[in-house]
Amino acid sequence: MQMSPPDEHHKKLQALAGQWKGDEIMHPSPWNPESARATSKANAKMGLGGFFLIMEYEQFRNGQSSYSGHGVFGWDQAQGKYTMHWFDVMGMDPGAPALGTWEGNKLQFVKAHPMGHGRYTYEFKPDGSYTFRLENSQDGNNWMAFIDATFQRA
Repeated sequence: MQMSPPDEHHKKLQALAGQWKGDEIMHPSPWNPESARATSKANAKMGLGGFFLIMEYEQFRNGQSSYSGHGVFGWDQAQGKYTMHWFDVMGMDPGAPALGTWEGNKLQFVKAHPMGHGRYTYEFKPDGSYTFRLENSQDGNNWMAFIDATFQRA
């Protein structure tokens, strides 16, 4: 059986490929009552024949690893949406993937989960960097920033 090669949707995910270093602001939340700064690193590459982007992420606070995660990003042709599966040190089953769209220079995912809703926005800048914003919502309408980060190539 002849498999189709990755299409333009898969190839757009290459924007996240590479080694990255980030500066982050953690906004006040139930998990973090005061604003805090962190640094991070992300290493991402296209894998599985170019159909998926695979990312390893680690956050540091005060020089110590404070959080890490593993992401698998893809394209679901049937739904016409990008997908993001995220696994992390919190150990919870991630369930269904976050679903996303790419509009202009922004890739945005939204996901409902038992603790509310999450919105994940990657905005790609002309200088080759990108910003990341994670927002949380209890009702899916009123959003609060949780993390704002800027990533540069390492």
